[in-house]
Amino acid sequence: MSKIFYFMGKSAAGKDTIFQKIQKLLTDLRTVVIYTTRPIREGEEDGVAYHFVTEERMRELEREGKIIELRAYNTVHGIWYYFTADDGQFSGNESCVAIGTLESFEKMQNYFGKENVIPIYIQVDDGVRLERALERERTQKEPKYAELCRRFLADEKDFSEENLERLGIVQRFENLDMGKCTNEIMLYIQKNLCYNNNKETGSI
Repeated sequence: MSKIFYFMGKSAAGKDTIFQKIQKLLTDLRTVVIYTTRPIREGEEDGVAYHFVTEERMRELEREGKIIELRAYNTVHGIWYYFTADDGQFSGNESCVAIGTLESFEKMQNYFGKENVIPIYIQVDDGVRLERALERERTQKEPKYAELCRRFLADEKDFSEENLERLGIVQRFENLDMGKCTNEIMLYIQKNLCYNNNKETGSI
């Protein structure tokens, strides 16, 4: 099957911004849009970064057997769900780009096969991450600082070195310079796509 390049990283590591840049640079890759029940933030658009749905709609997709992976986060504002649905986005021969967590990455690999889901792990110094997160939260009409702190601490556990090693994530992309990091990721994806095409044609 086609490849799924899966973007991950701790909160405020810059993965969302780089993901959006890659979408514009590699237009031949289809974007997988995941779902969430959390409230839409200022500046976000439904169907772009996320499909914003109600919990009732999520349960409908679950009953239809279309949910590949589902995550529940007990936030200070209640439980927020994030999930990926097999809703037609993975049909065809086009390779895709998607974004999620380490937990969802593991479930995607289990569903589609490890060889078909390629990790794109973006990292940055924790101090820089915290500064970026605070700066971003201040732009919201109703900043949620408690939730920011919860996510920051949760990421330390979720993206531990032990978990990264367990899932074989060796390649890391350091986001000290966003332009440089984006270019490195773009070249990495193109290299993997060329390798995959060569395998299919037997010209390696």
